Amino acid sequence: MSMHLRRPTMREVASVSGVAIKTVSRVMRGEPNVAPATAERVRKTARDLGYVMHKQASDLRRLDGSPGAIGLLLSSVGNAFDSKVHRAIERVANEAGMITLAASTEDDPAVELERLEGFVARRLDGLVLMTVRADHDLLVREIERGFPVVLVDRPANDLDCDTVTSDNAQGILAAVDHVRSRGHERIAFLANVQTISTSRERAAAFRSATQDLVGCSAITGLTTETEVIAAVEGLMSAEAPPTAIISGRNDISIATVRALQRLGLEETVALVGFDEVPLADLIRPGLTVIAQDPDAMGELAARRLLARIRGEELPAEHVTVPTRLIARGSGEIRPPARQADDGLAAQASGASGIGSPL
Repeated sequence: MSMHLRRPTMREVASVSGVAIKTVSRVMRGEPNVAPATAERVRKTARDLGYVMHKQASDLRRLDGSPGAIGLLLSSVGNAFDSKVHRAIERVANEAGMITLAASTEDDPAVELERLEGFVARRLDGLVLMTVRADHDLLVREIERGFPVVLVDRPANDLDCDTVTSDNAQGILAAVDHVRSRGHERIAFLANVQTISTSRERAAAFRSATQDLVGCSAITGLTTETEVIAAVEGLMSAEAPPTAIISGRNDISIATVRALQRLGLEETVALVGFDEVPLADLIRPGLTVIAQDPDAMGELAARRLLARIRGEELPAEHVTVPTRLIARGSGEIRPPARQADDGLAAQASGASGIGSPL
């Protein structure tokens, strides 16, 4: 009975030789700038393992001729932001003739590790990761072995790899400046769990931007719609409730809109959400947001990953994608005192004949 023998991979040659995949690629292509001793060690390992470089390797195809594959690990494929990042990465991968395998962690560190172990075991060509873990020992080892990894949306201090993020701090500062310019001084911030780096960064930016104000508060650790609604109801029942709310992410924005509508305060309390929300322009009032650019983030991450897979020698790069404020109505609501002043001013103007018809 014959037995099918699996062909050895370039990654195995790199691991046994103790070098990076890009070094193996250079040696097998006969490229210069590799120390003679290192080149000989790689060639001997390749001979011992029976490795032969496939002629289509430079076209991002595997040794057996099947399309290459990249892994994509997101917070949740059901979230609108994650879905748009996914679509952009898959588009770029498809153009390169590669397939994309995606999974969600639901921001559970244990699930993330389990998914990572599965991706690594499948010997994918590279990985784009939206991490929630504080430690990445598994990926540190894989990166040292030449496994291409790009982080998207969330950085990691213990990984020396490419990262593509939004300008979270500037986005929150823009939101705070926006409501303060309308006269708001009691501002609340609603955020997710602080184990998520973006959530921590946005909460820190909010506190920094409101440190000169009295009556501002940040509520963190919100993970469900029920928790967000309860938080909003608690804020609004306080003796001095906030006149403006800034939401730290899109699903919190949606829950906040629902809470304000239940309380009949959607036309009274200003709201700015971080990240775009589907149909935000159809809500009344329209939802003002700090919009990220998930399409650009996904494309940048995917193109960087493909360059790594091709063996391009690049220093680790951190790319920050700008955000922009889109005013639709909810963030332009003035606090009650200002609304009253506006009303008195309008009455005075009418009484004095200013602006009245001839």
